[in-house]
Amino acid sequence: MSGTFVVVGVGYVSRRFVENQAQESVVGLSRSTGFDLDADGEAPLSLPADYSVLYTVPPLRSLSNDVRIERLIARLDPPPTRFVYISTTGVYGDCGGAKVDEDAPENPGFDQARLRVAAERSLHAWCEPNNVDCVILRVPGIYGPGRLGIDRVRSGTANIQDSEANPGNRIHVDDLVSCCEAALSKDAPPGIYNVGDGDYRSATWFASEVARQCGEPLPPEISLEAARREFSAMRMSFLRESRRIDTRKMREVLGVTPVYSNPEDGIKASL
Repeated sequence: MSGTFVVVGVGYVSRRFVENQAQESVVGLSRSTGFDLDADGEAPLSLPADYSVLYTVPPLRSLSNDVRIERLIARLDPPPTRFVYISTTGVYGDCGGAKVDEDAPENPGFDQARLRVAAERSLHAWCEPNNVDCVILRVPGIYGPGRLGIDRVRSGTANIQDSEANPGNRIHVDDLVSCCEAALSKDAPPGIYNVGDGDYRSATWFASEVARQCGEPLPPEISLEAARREFSAMRMSFLRESRRIDTRKMREVLGVTPVYSNPEDGIKASL
């Protein structure tokens, strides 16, 4: 990687990214630095001639489009050479457990996923005429230090029994940072990349493995029928979506092989 990296939204993933760039020039933009994507009328940003953007900001809810990313790209002067956008595998919606690659149709089942699709399209429409390389990383659940759901395990929150649970898709935060670094490289072909560890064991399995490694009692498991009665409508709506994310393009084109392809190792490292 070379040039300046403008990181928009300094949250869990982007902080980890910035910590990994000791020898790079990184500019972080967030509310804490006086940069507000929820406000209209901001002046254009003055940026160097050679820079790339890593964008990690979620869309605002209850809108039909992602006004945050639209406000940002309107202020980028000059345009970056490359724009890397952290999206979600939720754009595929429920695929009935099938394996889905980047050519699968978008069929988002939730408002946030629909907004991600809108953001992807807005970004593509802006990047092409401005000669900006556009890279979209479609990301599943992110785990890592401080993101293992230990509080839920200790509270005894029930999960759907593993035999009835849907496949899981996830990635360790450090492997996602590796994907971001690779995507920002000028050698990486622009386009859409699914990212993940390639391990499809369920969220029920993951919670039980966290409990085992923490020395906590295993979370209770209930039937799918019982879950429909006991879980909130929101939680059940997420649990109904089922897919296996194909990450061959991440490995073969982006050139990233996850260090934590076995989430047992990722959990251990996170603890």
